[in-house]
Amino acid sequence: MTTETARAAAARRDLALTIARAAGETALGFFDARDALVIEQKSGAQDLVSQADREVELMIRARIAEVFPEDGVIGEEHDPVPSRSGYVWVVDPIDGTSPFLNGQPNWCVSIGVRGPEGLAAGVIEAPVLRETYVALAGQGATLNGRPLRIDPAALLTSANIGFGATQKTPAAEAAAFVRGLYDEGGVLFRNGSGALMLAYVAAGRLAGYYDPGLNAWDCYAGLLLVREAGGVAEYLGSDDMLTGGLLYCGTPAVVADLRRLGEASRRR
Repeated sequence: MTTETARAAAARRDLALTIARAAGETALGFFDARDALVIEQKSGAQDLVSQADREVELMIRARIAEVFPEDGVIGEEHDPVPSRSGYVWVVDPIDGTSPFLNGQPNWCVSIGVRGPEGLAAGVIEAPVLRETYVALAGQGATLNGRPLRIDPAALLTSANIGFGATQKTPAAEAAAFVRGLYDEGGVLFRNGSGALMLAYVAAGRLAGYYDPGLNAWDCYAGLLLVREAGGVAEYLGSDDMLTGGLLYCGTPAVVADLRRLGEASRRR
């Protein structure tokens, strides 16, 4: 990474942090008054969007446009903005909408930035938990300012394994993965937020995370967190960031096990 590229990434990291904290405060206001929110169902009973998701994303987009008007934006709730600078912000205003609407603390604002050389910066802000995760390419990852480092010796059984399957995953496939995980001594964890489960891997709270179908806005910030914390994060979504895909993360040993279990479950 050149000095100029590093400086550009750091500037976007700093803005992403400022925006994520402001967006978190705004989302927290909606969370405290969630009984008054207008809620819509998208593709299924658990796939929801609220007034809060849309308004927080608009706020994030406006702040990005003020400082980096040439940058592109891809978000969950509004149309993409093409990039003229080589940088694209990948935004989920409230990752974990279902937990958010049901009064659970496990939701967050996720902001990732992809530059000409790949993922450049990522911030995950969890307001209720009072946790801020930050990553900058080549410069490591932190939680509330404390450096994160994944234990390289972690195995499938070292801690719980995050699992992100939703109702879009065939029931037989989801059941086969869970059965295979438990047959090998693993234990399932799920909190309804893919971004937070990635952050938990980076923080060493989970040994790994497997998701059979995650979107770019759910995971781009978390992918960089895991990698900068010394872990492996494999994502098979499309390069244009508009189509999701498989995700595996953890140590190399954990990812190898998750890949094997995932492949076996998809053959069921």
